Amino acid sequence: MASSIGEPYDVVEEARRHGVNQHLVRSMGFRTLHRAPPGVTTTEFGVAAASAAMTKAGLDASDIDFLVVASGNLPEYFHWDLSTAIARDLGLRGVPTLSLSQGCLSAVLAFENIAGLFATRGEVGTVLHISAERVSDEHVNRLGNGTTADSDGAVAAVLRRGHPSLRWLASEQLTDAAYADFFRLEYGGNAAPVPPAGRSNRDVDAGYSIFRYFDGDAERFSAYAEMTDARIAEAVDGACKRAGVQRADLSQVILLHANQVALRNAAGALGIPLERTNADLAASLGHFGGMDPLLCLDIYTDRGAFRPGDLVALAGMSSGLHWFCTLIEV
Repeated sequence: MASSIGEPYDVVEEARRHGVNQHLVRSMGFRTLHRAPPGVTTTEFGVAAASAAMTKAGLDASDIDFLVVASGNLPEYFHWDLSTAIARDLGLRGVPTLSLSQGCLSAVLAFENIAGLFATRGEVGTVLHISAERVSDEHVNRLGNGTTADSDGAVAAVLRRGHPSLRWLASEQLTDAAYADFFRLEYGGNAAPVPPAGRSNRDVDAGYSIFRYFDGDAERFSAYAEMTDARIAEAVDGACKRAGVQRADLSQVILLHANQVALRNAAGALGIPLERTNADLAASLGHFGGMDPLLCLDIYTDRGAFRPGDLVALAGMSSGLHWFCTLIEV
C-alpha cells in the first residue's frame, strides 16, 4: 500500500480565514486537514499513490491484470471515467477497469468486488485498487459548518490472489433508502443544473437540511443520530458473522474520519474504547471521504502497529444511507 496526500493546514486557522466558528471547530477535535496544491487533480493523486504502491510491491504496469478505482467526490468532468484516466497515465494499456462512485462506502466495499473478480476470472492474479478524493472548493466548503475538515489525496493497494497477509475475510452493507437525499448537492445535476441567482451549493448546510427533514424535532433527530451509530455496530457484527468471528476478536476498528464527537459515539455503540479506533489519526489527517480507512490501514501497517493474525474492521456510514464494514486479517 501507499498514499499521496495534500499539503497540511491548521484547521482552526483555516476556520478563522473562512469565517467558520472556531470554537465549534475546536470542539469537533480536528487539528489538521490536507489540501491539494493548486492544479493538482484527483487523477494525479491516484497516479502518484498507485505508482508508489507498485514500486513498493516491485511491480510495473505489465503486472496489473485489473484496475479498480473508487471516488465519491465530484468528478473532474461529466461523461468521463476516472479509472480509465488513471489507467492511461499509469500506462495500463488494455487493462480492464472498474469505477466505483457510491459515496464513502466504495473504497471499503471494493474488496468484496475484487474478491468476486478473483473468484470468477481465473486470469486475474493482481488487482490494483485506488481510492482518490479531492474536494471541489467551488461547490462545497471543506469545513462544512464547522463539524468536518475535508482533505484531498489518494491511497492505493496491490491485491494478489492467495497473498498470505492483509487478507479480505468478509464485507457487510446495510441500506436505508428512506434517507436517499441526505448529503446531496442541490445544484449541478440534471434536476437543477444551474443554481438560482445568488445561490450555490456552498450555501446549503447539509446538517441543517437533515434537521429540517425531521421538522426541527430534536428528539427525532437525536433518535436518528443514535440509530446511525447503532447501525455501524450492526454492520461490523454482520461482517464478523460472515467471517465466523466475534466483535470481541477485533484488534481495531478503523472508521471514517468523522469529528471526535461522532467517533466517540461510534466507539460507544461498538462497546470499545476510543483508543481501539483511529480517532487520533482522524484528528491529524482530516476527512478524505471513502479512502479514510485504507489510508489509516496503510499508516498503521507502515508503523508496524499490527501483528500477524490481527483482525481489523474497516467501517463507517455513507450517503445513501449505507452502513458498511470489511474485515481484514493482517
